[in-house]
Amino acid sequence: MKYYIIAGELSGDKHASLLMKYIKQYDTKAEFRGFGGDNMKNEGLQIVKHINDLAFMGFVEVATHLKEVLGNIRLCKKDIMSFQPDCMIFVDYPGFNLRIAKFTHNKGIKNFYYISPQVWAWKKGRIKTMRRILDKLYVILPFEKPFYADHDMQVEYFGNPLLDEIALFKDNLRDKEAFLKEYNLGDKPIIAILPGSRKQEIKKMLPVQSVIADKYPQFDFVVACVDSFSEEYYRSLIHSNNIHLVFNRTYDILNVAHSGLITSGTATLETALFDVVQCVCYKASRLSYLIATYIVKIKYISLVNIILKREVVKELLQNLWNAEALDSEFRKITFDEDYRHRIKADYAILRSQLGNAGSSNQVAKNIVTQIQNK
Repeated sequence: MKYYIIAGELSGDKHASLLMKYIKQYDTKAEFRGFGGDNMKNEGLQIVKHINDLAFMGFVEVATHLKEVLGNIRLCKKDIMSFQPDCMIFVDYPGFNLRIAKFTHNKGIKNFYYISPQVWAWKKGRIKTMRRILDKLYVILPFEKPFYADHDMQVEYFGNPLLDEIALFKDNLRDKEAFLKEYNLGDKPIIAILPGSRKQEIKKMLPVQSVIADKYPQFDFVVACVDSFSEEYYRSLIHSNNIHLVFNRTYDILNVAHSGLITSGTATLETALFDVVQCVCYKASRLSYLIATYIVKIKYISLVNIILKREVVKELLQNLWNAEALDSEFRKITFDEDYRHRIKADYAILRSQLGNAGSSNQVAKNIVTQIQNK
């Protein structure tokens, strides 16, 4: 069967690639085409548009690139009709994916949506449209199933795919010492810096994340880099000599980290699942932030705090995102053992709420079964 899959950023690319891996176990003749990244390509995706050309974020940033976004929508619709898939699989990326889902629904193509748009945070009005155009919605956060039930929409929750991805990493893990030796690390405790995967994120986050490194020579600060950007680009944003750059090894870094400075997003949940005490950081353009504060109806930004419904990890956002505030929180997550113990205790509660690994396999089986029975 033919599957058209759309993911628009790195976390979606990873989730989608694992889903594809399991789909192939249930459908040995599966063909994949769509929008995605290198992880999906490695599982057999014929890439129409790479995520590096899609990852616009923030209201102002999207508006600035509106012509390109609309061009990608036109390209996608045309390519779908040429490919004639048996189904669509949409992975997060709601601003783009819901537009395409309306189109494919009207064309009579089955729509599966994997990883719900965050309508519980904003745009609840989308639920009515989603109920009409989606054949099945798979959610990955435990509170989302009852949320949708309260809005008369039945969804599937099999667990969170991060548990699968981390389990696979640990199953294939080489000795920690080999990783440390490869990058000349290991003599000092490691501080993980995760500046994000989009250019505008990295540009805003990394200069402040790195500025405190020279103040703490007793630690090694390691930046989790993505190969979408060059070493020269990362170095141009760094204000410290005590910084190591490691490309495409985020889980290896988290696996050996003492604590972390983490840009808000999926990475906050990944960091918690590796039991790394963290400070969450984020800064958008001033106008995007003002718009977001007006329309977003949630108290927290990090997934750890959202799931547990309280402040477990400190969020340094917008005006609070500066070197002084970061230094103060860094001291707490690094040197205050009582503080670190409290956060790790809450991480244990978080893991218990997420359930067990295996969700990607179950979602894949569910999708293939539905197509075969149509």
